[in-house]
Amino acid sequence: MTEHTTNNTTPSSTASESDQQFEFEQALGQLEQLVLRMESGELSLQDSLQAFEQGVHLTRQCQQALSAAEQRVQILMEQNGESQAYPFNGGDQHHA
Repeated sequence: MTEHTTNNTTPSSTASESDQQFEFEQALGQLEQLVLRMESGELSLQDSLQAFEQGVHLTRQCQQALSAAEQRVQILMEQNGESQAYPFNGGDQHHA
């Protein structure tokens, strides 16, 4: 019997990852638009409260997406059963 290695990235998981990325980008874009509207000072108090409520929801959605991405990176960094966590250095492409 021949053993086959399988790739854990299936078309459905790739599509799901793509959907998550799109949802994050869409939520972030909506959040940026809300901030611009609120900063304009043209919203009524009621509209400002509704925009704020929607902004809180979008912020939580973005935070959940970022948390899920962080967990995926952590899983990918696992080596020999031990987690190898590295700090994110922004634009620094080099790894010590």
